[in-house]
Amino acid sequence: MANILDRFKETIEEVVGANDGKKIKVGIIGCGWIAEAHVIEYLKMDDVEIVAAADLIPGKAEAFMDRLGVKGVRYYNSCVELVDNEKDLDAVSICTYNMQHAPCAIYCLEHGINVMLEKPFTVTLEEAVAVCKAEKASGKLLTIGFQPRMSENMQMIKKIVDSGELGQVYYLQSGGGRRRGIPTPYGTSFIEKETGGVGAVGDIGSYSLDMLLGAVGYPKPLTVTGYKSDFFGKDPGYYANHPEYAEKFGVDDFAAGFVRLEGGIILDFRIAWAMNMDTPGDAIILGTKGGLRIPSTDCWNGEFDKPLKIYKTIAGQEVCTEVPLIPHPDNDPGLFYRKLRSFVDAVKTGGKATCPSSEIIYNQAIIDGIVKSAECGHEIEVEIPEI
Repeated sequence: MANILDRFKETIEEVVGANDGKKIKVGIIGCGWIAEAHVIEYLKMDDVEIVAAADLIPGKAEAFMDRLGVKGVRYYNSCVELVDNEKDLDAVSICTYNMQHAPCAIYCLEHGINVMLEKPFTVTLEEAVAVCKAEKASGKLLTIGFQPRMSENMQMIKKIVDSGELGQVYYLQSGGGRRRGIPTPYGTSFIEKETGGVGAVGDIGSYSLDMLLGAVGYPKPLTVTGYKSDFFGKDPGYYANHPEYAEKFGVDDFAAGFVRLEGGIILDFRIAWAMNMDTPGDAIILGTKGGLRIPSTDCWNGEFDKPLKIYKTIAGQEVCTEVPLIPHPDNDPGLFYRKLRSFVDAVKTGGKATCPSSEIIYNQAIIDGIVKSAECGHEIEVEIPEI
């Protein structure tokens, strides 16, 4: 759904999931731009009823739902108020700014509500650990909002690795990023420290990390050396109409990291909201028998639009094989719909999370490690306590 996710594809007709006649009652927490994608897709599901919405800004939730034509919704001014008053709620989509991800997720889980939590998981590793503990104690479902996992083309990356075609994987390089794409068309919640917490490294960097780490089985990060900068975000000249945004910018607009992972794998990471380059390169996976090139994108929030390439030596000849893109069927509902449909189906059937916290906590540990290493100026060890 590029007009919502990118504003930097409205999905097609509904594809029905597990529908046993029971309606899942859903609440929307945070009524900003990403919540619009959630609401639009939920409205296509006959077995979902949006019953409540909350936002910290008075009147925002009402105006938001009215604009989308959603009727019969009860409105609240906070996550706590919504949860305390909606006693038969089955699930929530948490679409708040980053700094509220952890407290909202914990409160919902503690009150027996299944959670679809938008990415990034949290801001810090400590927050992620706290959410995981709340999830374990609750016995409820928690899934993180990485819709690229629903793409068959993205899934092909892991299939290639799992096939053994690359041999033993030893090196990962992240790629992509925006030449100019600091997300201020929606105000300043992304760029202020008090609301965003982290910048490009968490926003689109988390997508890139999930793609690569997921392909190799989400190995545990051991050490991180990180770097981050804010040269563009702090420059008043960057913002044509709002030079005052430069004073509010408190996160990273570029980040890089060198990460040692379990299994002897190295991750060379870089991501940008803004840079003087079209792309820092493609994503690559190097193995002892072959290498895989994944074409770069500016966001990683959906899928790539060029073929994957596998590089090998066969019978003494250097060979490059293109993996054709898997076409979407005419009635394809879109990745965002599939993400929410899988969540709703799991809620109804007691199924598993598509993006479980047991994996995404490693994603968050790397983001956290990059930030902390950049701030202290040296490599740090990653320590994740038992949940």
